[in-house]
This record gives sequence, structure tokens and C-alpha cells, in this order.
Amino acid sequence: MTLKIFREEREGGLRLPPPPPPISTTGTLPTTTGNHHNPTPELPHLRRKHEFPTEKKRHSFSYKVTEGDDDNAKLRSPYWAHYNRVKIAGVFKAICKYCGDKINGETKNGTSHLSQHYIRKHQKKDTMRQQVLTNNFMSKDRPPLLTSYSFDHGTARKELAHAIIMHEYPLSIVDHVGFKRYSNALQPLFKVPCRNTMKSEIFKIYEHHRGKTLSMVVSNASRLAITTDMWTSSNQKKGFMAVTTHFIDDSWTLQSRILRFIYVPCPHTKEVLCDQLLNCLMDWNIDRKISSITVDNCSTNDAMIDLLWDKLDNTSLMLGGDLFHMRCCAHILNLIVKDGLDVIKVGIEKIRDSVSYWTASQKREEKFEETVRQLNVGSTKKLGLDCATRWNSTFLMLQTALIYKEVFNRLSKRDAQYQSSPSEREWGFAKDVCHKLKFFFKVTELFSGTKYPTTNQCFPNICEIRLELRDWLHSENQVIREMAKRMVEKFDKYWSVVHGVVGVSAVLDPRYKINVLEFYFKLLFPTTYKEEVEKVRALCYKLLKEYQSPSSTMEGIGDSSSQLSSVEEESLSKYDVYMLRESKRSRTIDTAKLELDHYLSEPALPKSVGFDVLNWWRSHQPKYPILQAMARDLLAIPVSTVASESAFSTSGRLVSPHRSRLHPDTMEALMCAQSWLWAEEMKGQFLCGFNLLLLWWLFFWKTLSCISCIIVVNGLRMWVQEHDIIVVNGLWMRMQE
Repeated sequence: MTLKIFREEREGGLRLPPPPPPISTTGTLPTTTGNHHNPTPELPHLRRKHEFPTEKKRHSFSYKVTEGDDDNAKLRSPYWAHYNRVKIAGVFKAICKYCGDKINGETKNGTSHLSQHYIRKHQKKDTMRQQVLTNNFMSKDRPPLLTSYSFDHGTARKELAHAIIMHEYPLSIVDHVGFKRYSNALQPLFKVPCRNTMKSEIFKIYEHHRGKTLSMVVSNASRLAITTDMWTSSNQKKGFMAVTTHFIDDSWTLQSRILRFIYVPCPHTKEVLCDQLLNCLMDWNIDRKISSITVDNCSTNDAMIDLLWDKLDNTSLMLGGDLFHMRCCAHILNLIVKDGLDVIKVGIEKIRDSVSYWTASQKREEKFEETVRQLNVGSTKKLGLDCATRWNSTFLMLQTALIYKEVFNRLSKRDAQYQSSPSEREWGFAKDVCHKLKFFFKVTELFSGTKYPTTNQCFPNICEIRLELRDWLHSENQVIREMAKRMVEKFDKYWSVVHGVVGVSAVLDPRYKINVLEFYFKLLFPTTYKEEVEKVRALCYKLLKEYQSPSSTMEGIGDSSSQLSSVEEESLSKYDVYMLRESKRSRTIDTAKLELDHYLSEPALPKSVGFDVLNWWRSHQPKYPILQAMARDLLAIPVSTVASESAFSTSGRLVSPHRSRLHPDTMEALMCAQSWLWAEEMKGQFLCGFNLLLLWWLFFWKTLSCISCIIVVNGLRMWVQEHDIIVVNGLWMRMQE
């Protein structure tokens, strides 16, 4: 018996495709040829209940079809377009067109199970795939590529979370109507998630990158320097501790990562701060890899460092912890200059009052700007009032006010209410002070760097400050002399003794070596400079001995004595064992000493702009295997806490008055993840630039011999593989051609 098939013409004369061939009595479903294939599936409301779709099936099956199917139910759900409804053994089955699965096809059971099967198994495969021109927005020099594009909700949601973290967007952005319309215009398939979903996505990103950062920090061969500082939110009235680590990786690049942004409940005593910092170090498993901790100069931090030193394993610290505590040089410099400015504040009071007067209202600012245009002053800087606790803001205020000196004088004649116009003598005094503070401002900027080593440049700049203050003591201006006297007292309180890290790091700079110590100590201590130089030299030898490894002993003679078995020791007399061990110890010391003496005997390099001390040590690793390990640890130590303080500017933007209810855990996830994501982003830009450099080398090496090309390409390949750098596809093949 054959199954009856009906045709129906809709109103309006719509022509339907011809019906499929009749089903044979054996119950085998017919297959259509390519000539009658219609790639577009019919909509359910355009065909009868027993009509099979005319598109070509992806699977071929045989069924026993019953006679006389009289089910008149209409198939209105759009999901029926993905199924063939067949009556098998008296029961209707829905056969999936994509996988051939048989599902209950009775209309009384609804279509929710049909939609679930399609969405779960086939909707992702049915997403939009097309060849589009994709453009890498982070690489402007790379041309667009014709690649296969597939929209994925999970990837889009993850990238939205990255944007919120990296650019400090509020979590409520997903609720904004304008953002939803913008997202829909970009990709109609993207459903903007809710705020809680984005929060969960942010924590996933935080946990993922925390694991990657933890693995990188723990596996790094060098020691880690720590900076920490406290900050109190003005909106939440809560205290937070930022803990940042600094190290030099295997490619000799200075790295900085924020580890924790910890909520610290009151009171902020030395015990509470010590416990929080110790827990952070142990959670990250770096308590035995620390070189030093840099903190601000306050009594609480000093007491906290003493407690922490007692709780850590002193044998794992450099020289037993003698170099453990590092005071923030930028903060000391701020205290020195601030004491000096307290003496001269009367002399610059009228300039401060003038700046305050002309920035008090919008009308006065507009009048000041109009006078600037009338006098054709070639500057667009705005007046700014200084902060009482930041001397650099006072310097910037004086520097800007001196540019508009004529503007202030002109306005004093036009505005009767302006009574605080400085005199010529006061302007001259401000100019003299500003000129002297300019040197301190440059040194502060140098100490605050986080992208380059600072310990090797600290010693010569500290000595220059002391020499500058000595010249001020002989100034003709009595106020300048008094200011210098106060600053010298503060200088001697903190910097009368050179910190070991600062002195040794200066020696490890190939431009300075021991010469920089001899030069400045001779100027500062004419009678005892030799003793001061020998103190730093002895510290270098002592630290070098600690870094001495058995593998660096000459011809491995010392290793055999340390690995004597108990049987061999029994066969030797006590004197023989003693002599073998002493021989190893003397050879070890001599090897390290010879390496340092050889380094110091070579002439210092001439100073040049753009010199990279890290790159120099990377290229001289085979020549100085012990010194390079010591330099790698010491040059990573920052001389200021700016890296931790910079996190507070970010946190201040995060905890705005409109976001004052952020949970401390959410704050920490946002702060840390932002640091980690931007670090990866900067690394990606470096790799892109490296690929462009390889392309340039490709053109350059084409002019050389074939043998030279092979040597260079193989060397680059080994270096790239060693440092896990991903090179654009096909670049190696092009270089080898």
C-alpha cells in the first residue's frame, strides 16, 4: 500500500514544488536526485501533514510505514523544519535531518523536546559562517586577512568582561539602553548578559590569570622584590594594601605584577599589616624567594618589617636579611624638599594667593585667559594650586606662574580686588627657587620609574643631591642658606650611610663600576673615601660568595670532595677529609673573586643615551655566570613604592561616588586582573613588533650569502623557541627561502 500524498494551492496562486515520488510498499524512504533538490526547507505551514520535505537527506534509513495515516494536526512550530515526521509501527516519530535521531513526534506532546534537541546538538553548528575580511586592530601594519568567521556567544561575553576590567567601565554598562542598542547593531545574535553574569565572568578571568601569574612567578629563576603601601578609600572609608612584585624574567625584561589588593580592617597596626603581608607571600609561595621589601618611611612600616623579618626564614634572605628593608627614595626626597619649602613658604605666599585668586571662579579664569591672549603668551598651561604635602606640586605651580608673570602684573592694574600681586623681588626669589627645585624634580621622576632599573642610578643621583645642597649652603641669599641647612639635616638622617643594594648595584653598572664610588666618595669624604670604597667592595665579595654555585668551580674539583661516600671518608684520615673540603672552599672563593676582579679590571663603558644595562648583562651571561645572577636580582629592586601607589589612582577611579558599594573581593579581582591583562597586552605588542623586525631582517639578509642566511635564521629560531615567542605563520619559511 502506498501512502496518500496531497497537494494544496495557497490563495494568491503560490506554486509549491512538485511532490516527492511515492513511497514503495517496502517502506523504504525515497531519495531525491540532485536535479530535484531544493536547498531551502519548506516552512511547516506550506505543506500537508503527511508531506515529506523535498530537500536531500543527510542520512538514509529504512522504516516500516503503516497504512492510512489520518492525523490532521497542523505542524505550526518552526522547529518542524528540522525534522521529518514519520509514522513507524503506529507511533509518530520525528527524525532529525542532521543526525537521524528518532524523537517522539506526537503533536499532543508539544515541541519543547524538539527545540531542546536542536539547540543542544545542532544550533552551534548552524551559526553564521562566512569568509570575511578580519582586521587585527592591535597591528596597524598587518593587512586584513580573508578568514572564516564564526560568532560565539562565550567569546563575545569574555571579551566584554576584558573591556570592563581593562578600561574600568562600570558593571552597570550592561544595563544601559544605549550599550544594548550598540551591541545589537554590531551583532544581532549577541544577547547582552546581566550584571551578575558579567561579575561571574570577571571572577573567572581573575582566577585564570592568577593561575598563570602564579606559575610565572614561582617558576622564575631569580629573586622577587616586593613593594607595598596602604590606601584608604574616601568613599568607602576602608583601608586597602597593595602588594606588587618586581623581577627580571629569563629574557632579561623587567616585569612588574600586582599580587594582591587586600582589604585590611581596622586597626592598621604593625601586627595586622605584618599578618596580611605574610599571608600574601605564603599564598603565592614566594616567601623564600624575596630579595627586599620597599616601603614608605613611617614608624608603622619599620615595625612591620621587623616583625616580618622574624617570621621569615632568614637563611633564604640575601646576607641573612641585611638587605631586606629598602626605604622609598622618592618619599625621602619628598621629606627633604618639604622641609626646605617650609622655610621659604613666606617668600612664595603671594604667588600662591595669586594663583588661588585667579582660579577661584569661572569668570576670573575667563578673564585671565583673555589677558593671556592679549599679551600673546605662547603657552596653554593652566594655573594649578599646589598641595601642601607634595613639594612637586609647588614646583609645578611656580613653574607655570613664572610663565604668566606679565599677565599677573597687567591684571593687578585692571582689577582693584586683586591685592596679592607679587613684587619683582618675590618673582626673582621664586625663579631662583624654581631653578634649584628643577634638579630634585628630575631625580624624583627618575626614582619613580617602573619600566627600567633604578637601583644602579640611585647612588650617583643621591651624591649629586648632597653636592647640590653643599653649594646652597654658600649661597648669597640667606633664605636659600637656611633652606639648605634644613634639607641637609633631613638628608643626613636617612642617607648618611649608603644602602648596600644601592652601592653594589652601582658597581654592577658597566658604565660606573668601582670608579663611581671613588669619584663621589672623594668629593664627599676627602679624608676617609678609601674606607668607604672598601666597604662597598667587601660587600660585593661577600654577596658574590653567597651566589657561588658548585657548577662554577674550576674543572669540578670541588664537587668530588662534597660527594664523598661514608666508606671513602672512613678510608681517609680526618686530616685528609679536612684538606679536601678546605680545597673546595678556597677554589670556590677564588673562582668568584677572579670573576669580580676580571669584571672590575676592564674599563668602564662610556655613558651613552639609551644604554640598556639589562641587555648588556644578557649578552655577557656566559662571561660572568655568577655576577649576572647577582645583577639579575639586585637590578630588579625598585627604589620607590610608586608601583604600588599607582594602583591607588586606579582604585580611586574604581571606587567613585557612584560605585562606592563595590565588594572588597570584586575590587581585588578588578585591580589584579587589570594589571595582568595589560601586561599580556603589552607583551603582545612587543611580539608584533618583533615579527616586523624579522621581516626587515629578511630583506637585509637577502643581500648576504646563503650560508650566512642559514646561520642567522637557525639562531633566531633557537632564540625564539627558548623565549616562547610566537612568530607569524610562514615567516620562517620565507626567511629560509
